[in-house]
Amino acid sequence: MIYTPSKFLSFRDFIDQYGDNPRYQLIDGKLRDMEPTGHHEAVAGKIAGRIYLEIFRANLNWLIPKNCLIKPLYSEATALRPDVVVLDQTQLSQEPLWDKEPVICNDNTIQLVVEVVSNNWQDDYARKVEEYAFLKIPEYWIIDFRGLGGLQFIGKPKQPTFTVCYLVDDVYQQQKYRLGDLIKSRLLPNLQLRLDEIMPNI
Repeated sequence: MIYTPSKFLSFRDFIDQYGDNPRYQLIDGKLRDMEPTGHHEAVAGKIAGRIYLEIFRANLNWLIPKNCLIKPLYSEATALRPDVVVLDQTQLSQEPLWDKEPVICNDNTIQLVVEVVSNNWQDDYARKVEEYAFLKIPEYWIIDFRGLGGLQFIGKPKQPTFTVCYLVDDVYQQQKYRLGDLIKSRLLPNLQLRLDEIMPNI
């Protein structure tokens, strides 16, 4: 991720200028260019497909929008753009912006967020862990297929890592999975997934 030098942007400024461009998100008034690669997008697409399959099998009234921003109600200068977000369709009627824009403001609408780690690993492992926990999102998955995260987050030696963060008393508890491990989700208990299955062909 490139930290683009720019003037402070409000949420409305960001929506007007960059809302339709999936490359960008806004954190504390600063524009972030996420510069997604083909491999990054391939991993995001594969995990979205696997999640949707579980939603379909369990007959859950959830959806995965193609494009979506998360705007915390307490912030006027942040608009997060997860790689994958799972929404409860029954809650969308309570969303103040949804009829006009693909923006989610209420925490109880979001069931799961997924971030595929790129050069912005500090945001994914630190800032967004706090943001998503504050929003009370039940699960947050961090897919670090290149092993970019700091040693305190993925251990040593660095290697591809899939971290499942599940909310307990408003704080995320984290479970790390490596290649070959069967990943477990409290939100999707019948999920049968290994990191190997969503790795890009590099």
